[in-house]
Order: sequence, then C-alpha cells, then structure tokens
Amino acid sequence: MLSYQELSSNKKAFIFELDEVLYPERDFYLQVYYLFSHFIEYVETVPSATDLLELMKKVYEIHGHEQVFERVQAAFDFDLKYRENFDRLLLSAQLPLKLELHDSMQVLLQDIVNEGKQIFIYVQGHPEGQLNKIRQMEWKGLAKHLKVYFSAEYEDDLSSLRSMIDDNESNSADAIIIGSQTASLAAELKIDFIHYSHFV
Repeated sequence: MLSYQELSSNKKAFIFELDEVLYPERDFYLQVYYLFSHFIEYVETVPSATDLLELMKKVYEIHGHEQVFERVQAAFDFDLKYRENFDRLLLSAQLPLKLELHDSMQVLLQDIVNEGKQIFIYVQGHPEGQLNKIRQMEWKGLAKHLKVYFSAEYEDDLSSLRSMIDDNESNSADAIIIGSQTASLAAELKIDFIHYSHFV
C-alpha cells in the first residue's frame, strides 16, 4: 500500500476521482436501497422492506447497480412508476449514515494538506447527485481544503481536467491523478496517474 511519502515530492496538485476511489461506493448504494425498500413497504405494504433490501443487495453484488431496479421490480411486480422515486433518491437522498472515506485515503488527504499541497476532486456523473454525496461524506475537517470540479460543467472530460490545472496555475508535470477511470485522459494530458487500488 502506497503512502504520501512514496509519491513524488515535486507534485503540487493531487487530483482524486470520487466514487470508489475516496470511499466505498457500495456504502452509498446500500443506504439508498435501504431507504427505497422502506418507502415501498410503507406505500405498498408488500414486499417487506427486509425482503426487498435483501434482493437489492444480491442483485447489486452479482450484476451491479445498473440492473437493481429492473430486477427487483420484475421479481416483486410493484408499479414501474416507483422508478421516479428510486432515481430521486439516487440524486438527493438524505442518508441515514455519513459516507466514510477509505481509512488510507483519509490519511493520504491529511498528509497532503499537512504539506500545503492542493487537493482537487474530479467528479464525473450527475452534478446534483454527486454534490449530495460530497455533502454527506465525513471529511473530518478536510472539506475546506478541497476544490471540486464537475466534468459535466465542461465541454468534455479533457477540457475539465485541463481547466483544473490551468485555473490553479499549475502544469501537467506538477499534478498527479489518483483514480480508476481517467488513466487514458491523464496520458493524453501528460499527467501522472496512479490507480487508487495502490492506496486501499
């Protein structure tokens, strides 16, 4: 497992992807499924929240989040109109528990702050939903040190990353990306990239 001390000391800007990289994305989805299953039980009485949540977890573990609603709706035959409620929860749910950073990422972020370096969060996906997650994360005092960039606010992913560097008077050689999905973008911009799995 890599630590801050093993990263290049000449780096001034540390760019992190959000989902899965800084926190276990599963923690977010399972809380949304919990809320949705209780909503369905409340309005329809069946299935029970316990049964629905159990199936949602199983579908997520086997097939991934994209298939959860369709498969549980087909299994329990509740009204398709509840897709709207499900999608709304994904964007704006008030989660029962704060989203916790990976322990190793918490340490890494704190070490970067202690060294006076810049931290950027590069966020892909729906801005409203992603901002909702960010607001419900347990940052332990780190939030004030973060600058967040939403890729959806730019023409494309390349221009959003380039703006992140340019806006903060850095250059590609000063930056490093810690992520899971941006390796090819980093290569195109000549920014060093490390897969997050080296830290967690």
